[in-house]
Amino acid sequence: MLVFLGLLTSFLSFLYVTAPSIRKFFAGGVCGTNVQLPGKVVVITGANTGIGKETARELARRGARVYIACRDVLKGESAASEIRADTKNSQVLVRKLDLSDTKSIRAFAEGFRAEEKQLHILINNAGVMMCPYSKTADGFETHLGVNHLGHFLLTHLLLGQLKESAPARVVNLSSVVHHAGKIRFHDLQGEKSYNRGFAYCHSKLANVLFTRELAKRLQGTGVTTYAVHPGIVRSELVRHSFLLCLLWQLFSPFLKTAREGAQTSLHCALAEGLEPLSGKYFSDCKKTWVSPRARNNKTAERLWNVSCELLGIQWE
Repeated sequence: MLVFLGLLTSFLSFLYVTAPSIRKFFAGGVCGTNVQLPGKVVVITGANTGIGKETARELARRGARVYIACRDVLKGESAASEIRADTKNSQVLVRKLDLSDTKSIRAFAEGFRAEEKQLHILINNAGVMMCPYSKTADGFETHLGVNHLGHFLLTHLLLGQLKESAPARVVNLSSVVHHAGKIRFHDLQGEKSYNRGFAYCHSKLANVLFTRELAKRLQGTGVTTYAVHPGIVRSELVRHSFLLCLLWQLFSPFLKTAREGAQTSLHCALAEGLEPLSGKYFSDCKKTWVSPRARNNKTAERLWNVSCELLGIQWE
């Protein structure tokens, strides 16, 4: 027993001593483009913290006018103040957006359209993970409602400005866990059976399918779209799971920082020559493999139609 404990202690010590090198190996790709964005307008959801905040910081550094769209306006203002000071860009603005309430989404879009005539980059970054069963203000299961339907509606409402501003891009944050997801049309709201881990996976698959179908429908408009897996990142996303919070603390030396996690979002928003890859799924700043379910065109189209029906909208 003492020998085992000694070996375990030695192994853990070795692991943590070498953690910086290991984490550097798994840190993933880096957005290498030098594209500058003076005069460009960007909206990022959930940019008051984590990956979204670091994405906003870099786009502000490149001269864009950045809108931080978030539920917690106080946190948003704190993040915006920090970014303005860091980048010397005063055009970092905060607007309230609660993706769990379609009234809030519509109010945000209406206010944004009144302020801005153009929108060059929309980054659908916000999300929830591992929530206990609950429903949004409109009666949607929370993962589906926030992660998929909220961004589906937001993109729909801002599409006119995206088209007017072409070339423009839409970046949807998904996850590698979409491989475990399934679109359960017979129980989309999780009322028959619910597992909060799988509910998150299902919503991330919905993000990839939405990106795929959106790209098809936007052909010829000058607006392109990309799905992103940011990597396993130290962020607040795991706050609803005690176990994941514990694991994240334990393995934090090996996880990506928020800045590293933002690199693929930045790549898809900025990299030149990416237009032929519209609708594709990216990880570590390169196109990567998706699950067979994420390549199913019939499922993508059906999910699109069901989403429109649930939201009471009709795309042009």
